[in-house]
Amino acid sequence: MNLLVIGRGGREHSMVMKLAESEQADRIFAAPGNGGISEIAECVDIDELDTERLINFARKKEIDLTIVGPENPLVAGVADRFREAGLTIFAPEKDAALIEGSKQYAKSFMEANGIPSAAYANFTNAAEAKAYIEEQSMPIVVKADGLAAGKGVVVAQSVQEAKRAVDDMLVNNKFAEAGNSVVIEEFLDGKEFSLMAFVHGTNVFPMLPARDHKRAHENDTGPNTGGMGAYAPAKDISQETLAFAADNVLQKAADGMFRAGRPFTGVLYAGMIMTEDGPKVIEFNARLGDPETQVVLPLLKNDLLQVFLDILAGKDPGLQWEEKSCAGVVLASKGYPDNYEKGVALPEINLNGRTFVTHAGTKLADNGVVSDGGRVLLAGAKGKDVAEASEATYKWLGEYIDTEAFFYRKDIGR
Repeated sequence: MNLLVIGRGGREHSMVMKLAESEQADRIFAAPGNGGISEIAECVDIDELDTERLINFARKKEIDLTIVGPENPLVAGVADRFREAGLTIFAPEKDAALIEGSKQYAKSFMEANGIPSAAYANFTNAAEAKAYIEEQSMPIVVKADGLAAGKGVVVAQSVQEAKRAVDDMLVNNKFAEAGNSVVIEEFLDGKEFSLMAFVHGTNVFPMLPARDHKRAHENDTGPNTGGMGAYAPAKDISQETLAFAADNVLQKAADGMFRAGRPFTGVLYAGMIMTEDGPKVIEFNARLGDPETQVVLPLLKNDLLQVFLDILAGKDPGLQWEEKSCAGVVLASKGYPDNYEKGVALPEINLNGRTFVTHAGTKLADNGVVSDGGRVLLAGAKGKDVAEASEATYKWLGEYIDTEAFFYRKDIGR
């Protein structure tokens, strides 16, 4: 089979690595891909949002299956156009992807379908939002309604900080159209975890629970990022909790979307938190998480291509997982998630048999692989438990990185 993976990050590299293991995969293309993906797939210089060029390419290369990694093309309707063109794609259509594309929609959807989540209010007027904040207890969470690459969320510790976040979003246009409206939520306290599932209509097949670390610096300090590292499985989440989340979050969401006439096909991601009142949803994503994918897929025993084919055919893929743990640490450009330098040459990657690397913000240049984003790559390893996996990862990182241009958190999985 000829395959096309749309995207350029670590999640897409992880998918390509897993798809390349399949005996059914003949040629794998990535659009646009990155420096690491180019070593195992054919990268094509087509932007993720250039839907018509992607369709023309898929026709020309006789692509049998397309898989979409990032959220922006999903919300823009890439799956709709591919299906209209008669092309097979594993991805939710625009109406279904709105569960990630609009936090306001997601909150109202959860409320209507009895999915546990935080109390909230929506605002487009800054003065009204600030008046609401003054009546609430702190901390409080302020979210840009639309897509903001994981950065449009502020956990405000004070009224002043919450008001500044409102001004950034509604007045100063920090997140452009994504911040035209805001969702203000009660702060939920507890341990967070991510639960992803392969979904097709009302068929839901959960993966292993993972935990990522959103804050830029150790001890969960600093600004929110797209994720600085992750590990799986999150073994402190009980089987009872996972069963509750599968039935009362993922299944309810799939059923609710089906009833609403916007059936979901793809990967549904529930970012969750264990509160004193039980597990609640922080957010939904309409695709594989990043960096959770990079630590979940290495533990999957199945042929990933066959999983996609089975699910599209309405079959149970019979997911099987290694009895191990996997940890991954993100190497980021100094200054991320704010201003940072691009084009910094990366040292040659020499793996030791224990570790793996997925590229995120990299590209090929005349002088080799250079940085091309905030999150540059993820180093990971498997082990008998999270401690062993993270120890192997940090040992390799300590030997690999000797430049002042990058940084990484020292406490992932610890």
